[in-house]
Amino acid sequence: MEPTFVAKVGRPAPHFDMRTTRNLETLEERAHLSDYRGQWLILFFYPADFTFVCPTEIRGFRDHYERFRSLRADILGVSTDSVYSHRAWIETPPEKNGLGPIPFPLASDITKEVSRRYGVLDEEEGMALRGLFIIDPEGVLRYEVVHDMDIGRSVNETLRVLQALESGGLCPVEWQPGQATLQPA
Repeated sequence: MEPTFVAKVGRPAPHFDMRTTRNLETLEERAHLSDYRGQWLILFFYPADFTFVCPTEIRGFRDHYERFRSLRADILGVSTDSVYSHRAWIETPPEKNGLGPIPFPLASDITKEVSRRYGVLDEEEGMALRGLFIIDPEGVLRYEVVHDMDIGRSVNETLRVLQALESGGLCPVEWQPGQATLQPA
């Protein structure tokens, strides 16, 4: 069995193997960290399907998906719900508390092992906190942020951080794409 370890910035990201909604009919397609080799990965965990804050975040990533793709990044959403719950949520219209179509898959961490490896599992609740991880094209974890379950993340900040990482430079506070990076003395 593969050793379990918690994700750490600057180190190889923990491997994962989860069923996804990539094929809504069969629900048999899986996601592995190696599938994203050669591109950036925005891996985000959320507490549960059919909730209140989660769909706002997922729709935010949906609305900016092409922007992420233009930056050589893909997106994978993860919760501890089943792929069947994910499918039902995607197929339910937003006006009925559903998610509606999204261009990236949702993965099922039903065993909770991936949430543990990434250090976002709330063991008492059995759900993931709002963890967001940016993994570089070589599979190294470059950024992480974890929020309380009640607070949504900023898609624009995720884009800014991705662009800062892609710049390869030293980015000062409030750095924005197109601005100069710092030069070491």
